[in-house]
Amino acid sequence: MVDALLDHKARVRALVRDPRSGRAQALADRGVELVGIRADDPASLGAALAAAEGFFFMTPEANSLKEVEAEIRIGTALVDAAAEAGVPHVVFNSVLGADRESGVPHHDSKHRIEEYLGKSGLRATVVRPAPFMEEMAPRLEHGEIVLRLPLPEDVALKMVSVRDVGRVAAALLLGIAEAPGGAVELVGDELTGPQIAAAFGVHAGLPARYEALPLSVLPSDLDQAMFREFAEAAERPADLAVVRAIEPAALDLAGWIRVTGWTTPRLPDHPKARREECET
Repeated sequence: MVDALLDHKARVRALVRDPRSGRAQALADRGVELVGIRADDPASLGAALAAAEGFFFMTPEANSLKEVEAEIRIGTALVDAAAEAGVPHVVFNSVLGADRESGVPHHDSKHRIEEYLGKSGLRATVVRPAPFMEEMAPRLEHGEIVLRLPLPEDVALKMVSVRDVGRVAAALLLGIAEAPGGAVELVGDELTGPQIAAAFGVHAGLPARYEALPLSVLPSDLDQAMFREFAEAAERPADLAVVRAIEPAALDLAGWIRVTGWTTPRLPDHPKARREECET
């Protein structure tokens, strides 16, 4: 998001917990104004948003039910602060499917924040990203690209690049584009597991295969619920044209693989792996 705003020569103010951190200082080195905040301190939030022409926010990803409740508190506090400061336009980074209750706790938390934002009186836009292309992690095994996900092989996974989330959100925040109905689902591609594996294989010039894993491999009930929702989301067609109307250069998976310079993962550096690499 910061990259996209700076590309548009916008003045950027970042709300950070620790202005002295390495990540915060990296932003400052690029000309970003830093303002320290505490999510539990309404005064610090209000002061940070004073005179802001627009406000983009996202909430921390929850990994437990306790963190889900914390996410809702943070999200609603940020909405209250924006309303108090009279911010002209707010863009909230939600998640695909959060326009309704899905039964996925860390998605329903964003649904509740969306509802709260809708009742705030603020001019608001919601972006709902699909899973990130950056999360695709195929491996090189015996000279073959192998992708494993806890999704049936006939389910088309909706995906978007992190770059395009930032570009679309920036265009909406700056008023360069508008989202139909005040919300947009951010999907750059939708492919089945075998198709995803094949895209990496074509780029690498290697054979590729996909293995569908059971949900039981996932470490938590939240993750299992999330992947069930990904499978159900495949039944709802994505309107890729809406995203490309806002960001014409939005990437499909093959484009993301090419643009990011994805390379075939190296084998682990141990004797057995080196022998296998020599044999392939």
